[in-house]
Amino acid sequence: MREVAFIKQNKSKWLEFEQAIFGKTKKNPDEMASLYVHLINDLSYAQTYYPKSKTVVYLNHLAAQIYQKIYKTKRQETNRIVYFFSIEVPLIVYQYRRYLMYAFLLFFMSVGIGVLSAKYDDSFVRLIMGDQYVNMTLENIKKGNPVAVYESGSNWGGFIVITMNNLYVGAKCYIYGIFAGLGTFFILLQNCIMLGSFQYFFFKQGVFWESVQGIWIHGSMEIFAIVIEAAAGFILGASILFPRTYSRMNSLKIGFKNSLKIFLATMPFTFAAGFLEGFVTRYSIEMPNWLNVFIILSTLSMIAFYFLIFPFIVNKKMQSIQKLPQPNSK
Repeated sequence: MREVAFIKQNKSKWLEFEQAIFGKTKKNPDEMASLYVHLINDLSYAQTYYPKSKTVVYLNHLAAQIYQKIYKTKRQETNRIVYFFSIEVPLIVYQYRRYLMYAFLLFFMSVGIGVLSAKYDDSFVRLIMGDQYVNMTLENIKKGNPVAVYESGSNWGGFIVITMNNLYVGAKCYIYGIFAGLGTFFILLQNCIMLGSFQYFFFKQGVFWESVQGIWIHGSMEIFAIVIEAAAGFILGASILFPRTYSRMNSLKIGFKNSLKIFLATMPFTFAAGFLEGFVTRYSIEMPNWLNVFIILSTLSMIAFYFLIFPFIVNKKMQSIQKLPQPNSK
């Protein structure tokens, strides 16, 4: 069958799928599952006979959306918040896992740029951090407490101010993705270069381990969350740049809805990082090394597991439960 005839024959059915995805027609989970099976059959046919066609891209995207819709509507008796964090977000993260990879590649590249810039240009750290902050840090190093800045203010005051600032930075990193992803790119680039240069500054001063104790007790979750928020920003930007077969507005709606859920999922980790910075980091120098290492590794493992490993576990579990074919990554 020629591709034009194939499209003409199935066009009305695919439009029905779109109506179900955007909620213009109500479908129960069993009906959605039935639609999904039909769509997978059409996708398999198109992949066989028109492998490089836009029809394959279109059907694969529809399959990914319906696949997620099945699990959104076919809920078991569970709390909505529990469902959101345990099923919905992991499936979305799995679907957009490619954008997490892009965000982490940019993170490591930018940190590397910061390290190399600070290594070969003594004035670079002052340019990035400002003379006042660098001079204060040098004074703290002379006093034997390189991270004394984290001891200023009260516990609760520090927690509230730090958390609000981290939420602001994360929100900006995400929302600026609306500028075709470029806003997110520059914010993440700037913050990571700052991180790399400042860490090298401590290394050059011979207090690298002390800086690790002071920064990464809360920084493991704080910085990791910012990278995930950047990935959400890239998803938002990609929905505008690459609408595929959807109108640009419909693509933006899908991208915004899914990326917002990923962004919201980072908030508990941001609050936890703020709590650690306000109540624990200030005592890092006095704490035994094993406790510092334990906190850093446990917090890093927690957020890494949720965003990098758990989505694969949930996706595999859902596949085995439904026994339905799985669409390719978006």
